Amino acid sequence: MCGIVGIVGDFSREECLSIVGKMNGAIVHRGPDDDGVWAEDGFGFGMRRLSIIDLAGGHQPIWDKPSGLGLVFNGEIYNYKALRQKLDSRSHVNWNTESDTEVVLQSLVNVGEKGIDDWNGMFAAASWDPIQKKLLLIRDRMGVKPLYYFWDGRTLLFASEIKALLASGLVKRQINRQAIWDYLTYRYVPGPESIWLNIRKLPPGHLLRLGRNGKPEEIQYWHSDVISNESDMRTEAEIDEEFASLFLDAVDLRLIASDVPVGVFLSGGLDSSAIAAAAVELGHKNFHTFSVGFDEGGYYSELPFARQVAEHVGAQYHEVVINQKQFIEMLPEVAFASDEPLADLSQVSLLALSRLAVRDVKVVLSGEGSDEILAGYNFEKTEREWNRVRALQRLPQSALKMGAAISKIGLPEHLRRKVEKVANVPLGEWNKIALPHMTDYFDQSEKKLLWPAEEHLDSERIIAEHYAAARSDDPLQQMLAVYQRSWLVEDLLMKADKATMAASLEARTPFLDYRLVEWANRQKNSVKVKRYGFNNYRTKNVLRRFCDSRLPKTIIDRPKRGFPDPANEWLQNGLEGWARETLLGSDSKLAEVFSKQVIDNSIEQAKHGKGDGADRVWMLLVLEIWLRVWDVSLIL
Repeated sequence: MCGIVGIVGDFSREECLSIVGKMNGAIVHRGPDDDGVWAEDGFGFGMRRLSIIDLAGGHQPIWDKPSGLGLVFNGEIYNYKALRQKLDSRSHVNWNTESDTEVVLQSLVNVGEKGIDDWNGMFAAASWDPIQKKLLLIRDRMGVKPLYYFWDGRTLLFASEIKALLASGLVKRQINRQAIWDYLTYRYVPGPESIWLNIRKLPPGHLLRLGRNGKPEEIQYWHSDVISNESDMRTEAEIDEEFASLFLDAVDLRLIASDVPVGVFLSGGLDSSAIAAAAVELGHKNFHTFSVGFDEGGYYSELPFARQVAEHVGAQYHEVVINQKQFIEMLPEVAFASDEPLADLSQVSLLALSRLAVRDVKVVLSGEGSDEILAGYNFEKTEREWNRVRALQRLPQSALKMGAAISKIGLPEHLRRKVEKVANVPLGEWNKIALPHMTDYFDQSEKKLLWPAEEHLDSERIIAEHYAAARSDDPLQQMLAVYQRSWLVEDLLMKADKATMAASLEARTPFLDYRLVEWANRQKNSVKVKRYGFNNYRTKNVLRRFCDSRLPKTIIDRPKRGFPDPANEWLQNGLEGWARETLLGSDSKLAEVFSKQVIDNSIEQAKHGKGDGADRVWMLLVLEIWLRVWDVSLIL
C-alpha cells in the first residue's frame, strides 16, 4: 500500500525532482515506511510506501533493465504468487524481489496491457517507458484505489490524492462550481470530475495513455455490467457452493497476501461478520477485530453485536467509543483527509476506527461492496413491487389497455398514473425515467433557491447516463450496476481509502474481488433477493445462506445499520446553535453566496426533525468546513 505521484512536462530533471519531492511530501501518511523518486528531463515519478509485502525488498520505483520500463504502484495484487509462476512458465524472468510490484512490472513487460486482465487486486499504477517517452496510468476495476490527474494541455500531473497535485505548485486552486452543484444533490463529488478545475479522477476499470507530443487518452479495459440469466436451471445448493468457493477464496487471498498482521473491521452486521467467519473457517485464528460506537449507545452502538461475533469466532476484540465533542473536533481532519467535500458522516467513525486498528495491525478487511453486488439495503421492497408489475405486464396487452381505460373512472389521479404506467411503459424503462439513487438531497429548483447567483447542468444527468449505459432490462440489475459505478466508488470506497490511509492503514475489500463481482452480476435476481412464502423477501439471500451455518441467527437477521451515528439527533438536542453560527455567522463562507433564508429553513427543519432537513444541514456544514480547511471561497 502506497501513494504515487508523477509529472510529465517541459521541465528539467532537477525541476522534476523538486516538483515530485513536494508532491510526495504531501502524502507521507499513505506510506510512512519508505519513499523513492526518480526523474529525467521531462518526467519524474515517486512513491510513499506502507510496507506490507516483501518488507525488505519492495522499494520503488522499480525497473526492468532489459526493456527500461519503470513502475510505481499503489495497492496489492493478491494473486501475485500465482502470476509470478505464470510469468516464469512463459518467459525467463530474473527476479530481484519477492514483491507484488515486481510481478506487476514484469506482467507489463512480458504481456503488455493485456496482462492487467490477470491482476486480482486493488491498485493505482504508473509505468514509464523512457525510450518511447510513454506514460501509462492504471486504476483497478472497481475503483478501490483512487487516482487523480491534472492536464492543462502541456503538463500532466498524477497522484493518489488531490493534495499532492496541489502541492506541486503548478495547479491553480480554482473551484469547479459544477462539482459543488452536483455535491449538493449527491453529498459527494461524482467522478470523473473533481472539486478542482482541470483535475480529474481516472475512472475505475480504465487506463490512461500519454505518448510523445500527445494528449491523455482514457481507455476502459473492464466493465462489471453483464446480463443475468433468469432461465438458469442450477439448484440453490449448486449456487451456494459456487458463492462459498469464490467468497472464501477472496477472503483467503486477502489474508495470505501480507507479511504483516491482518485484522477485520467488525460492525456486528452481516457483511463484516461473514468475513470474520470465513477467516476462521480458513484457519486464521486469534486475529484482531475493531469496532466503533457512540456515547449515546442504543441504536447508535452496534458494539454488543460486534462483541458477540468476536466471541463466536474467537477473535481479539477492540473497540472505540466516540462522543459529540470528539466528533465535531474530527470534522476538519476528515475534510482535509478526504480532499473533496464528502458528507458521509460515518467517515468520522471510520477515521477513529482506523486509528484504533493501526495500533495492532497494518491491514484490515472490510465489508464494502456487499450491498451493491448482492442487493442489500431495502431492495426487498422494490423487488416486491417489481414482481407485481412483472405479473401484470405478462397479461395480454388488450387487458392492460382496458384496465388503464377503466382506471380513468373514479380512481384518484396518482393511482390512474400508476395503472397507465403499468399498461404503457415496459418495466425496463422505469428506472430510466425515475432515476432512483442512494442519495438525492437538493434538486435543481431547490439549488437555484439556495445558490441564486448560479445555474448549472442538472445533476440528474450523471445518473441518467449511468442508467442509459446499463445493459440489463431488469430494474434490479440496472440499479445494482448504477450503484456500483457511482455511490460505491465516490462515497463508500472514497471514504474508506481516505480515512484508513490518513491513519497509515490498508483496507481490503473481499466482496469486491472482481471474480465475485462478475459472478454476482451474472446471477438471476432470486440469488440476491429471494421470495419466501406469499409476500416475504430476503435480501442478500446467497450471503445469508452462507452465514446460516456459520453465525448466530441474531446476526444474520439484523437490519442493516452501517456505522450509524447520532448526528441528526444532535441537531435537535444541543447542536442547533453551533450549526447556525457555523453556517450563518460572520465567518461563514457559504453565507457569502448561499441564501441565508434557505439555510435557516433547513436548520429549522433539522431542529424539529422534519424531512431531509438534518441531512441537508450536515451537507452544508461539511462543505463549509471543507472550504475553511482548504482556505477557498465561492465568491467569484
